[in-house]
Amino acid sequence: MSDIINAAVTALNEKLAGAEFEGSAKFDIEGEGCVVIDAGGARASDDETDVTLCADAETFAGILAGETNATSAFMTGKLKVDGDMGMAMKLASVLG
Repeated sequence: MSDIINAAVTALNEKLAGAEFEGSAKFDIEGEGCVVIDAGGARASDDETDVTLCADAETFAGILAGETNATSAFMTGKLKVDGDMGMAMKLASVLG
């Protein structure tokens, strides 16, 4: 598992602490791997989910750090969403 995936799992679990997220989502980080988020938290996995969000490592890191707006990244093609768009919006509200 890559350092980027390990860091993403740690950062996502910190952001999700105390929050409730009903459903599942996967971040597919180009060239690195996947992180799945569900009611149990974040973990390195490529399981099937309600929605998959694909981005490069730089875009993903910017979204996690709050430096990149996920909606703007989607609108400019830096973030691709496949699956339940409503679930993606719920995830965005949980992650801030």
